[in-house]
Amino acid sequence: MNDGGQRRYGPLGRALVIIPTYNEAENIKPIVSRVRAAVPDVDVLVADDNSPDGTGKLADELAAADDHVHVLHRKGKEGLGAAYLAGFRWGIERGYGVLVEMDADGSHQPEELPRLLTALKGADLVLGSRWVPGGRVVNWPKSREFLSRGGSTYSRILLDVPIRDVTGGFRAFRKETLEGLGLDAVASQGYCFQVDLARRAVAAGYHVVEVPITFVERELGDSKMSRDIVVEALWRVTAWGLGSRADRLLGRTPSTPAPGSRPSGPAPGSRPSGASVDPGAESSGASGGEGSVAGPSGASGGSDSARSAGPADGPGSAGSSGPSGNGSSGNGSSGPSGDPGAARS
Repeated sequence: MNDGGQRRYGPLGRALVIIPTYNEAENIKPIVSRVRAAVPDVDVLVADDNSPDGTGKLADELAAADDHVHVLHRKGKEGLGAAYLAGFRWGIERGYGVLVEMDADGSHQPEELPRLLTALKGADLVLGSRWVPGGRVVNWPKSREFLSRGGSTYSRILLDVPIRDVTGGFRAFRKETLEGLGLDAVASQGYCFQVDLARRAVAAGYHVVEVPITFVERELGDSKMSRDIVVEALWRVTAWGLGSRADRLLGRTPSTPAPGSRPSGPAPGSRPSGASVDPGAESSGASGGEGSVAGPSGASGGSDSARSAGPADGPGSAGSSGPSGNGSSGNGSSGPSGDPGAARS
């Protein structure tokens, strides 16, 4: 499929759903089960920040019973952004073509994942959006909705990002998109991590699609939203927005990185000829070859340890036809150290 007759998109490749956890013992088994039922071909990576409630142990039990489930044990609570970055690197190293962000608490409904994957056939990044036509929230107080809508509106205006739900965390990336975003330079840790990746994608000229979703407030466990997270998001977004305006005023090169090379089509530039955002769009069908995007090579997650290395053999994710990118062959793919197919401990 192409993007307005300008871009051609290749097959998606295998999909990895990354679920960060900290004290999600009540939710981890149901959410993994729902993901596996909704899209049986995807793999799941639970990135656990050493949860004191035993979430990591429960995830290990799921991994032991299902070759599609993997666990990344992290040394401690370091924030949502750090957990996702570690998960992205884990997946890229093992040859996944699609990497998905999803909450553990059921707010992001796995049953809507097939729609995101379908839309990704004609996009670089797909956002599950609460604030486009057809999107909605369930069981939220008006104060929480006001905060979320206000945060997205503030970010959209200040950063000049044409995305309705800038802060949403249900997202599907092509591997090449992540490699082109300059992940090594991402420092945000809380929920503004989502804003950071969105602004980088737009600045780099990627085609972004928003798909309406129903966001359901968690029923079990405690929310990780805090005053510190809100404050971090506010000051970072303000700094990014003022910095970009200063760059334009002074004629400086923007600090947000752009991909080193892009797939076939026009070079990224100012909208509308560069980045594009389709609110509420659902693309389908993919054909043609896919180019490469230069970017980080996917450095190892440091002291993080994985219960298994590499996806199991099987068909690609919904509508996809095999991995695109580094030629990993699935089961037994090498991990950070180059040792093939380490077994679960």
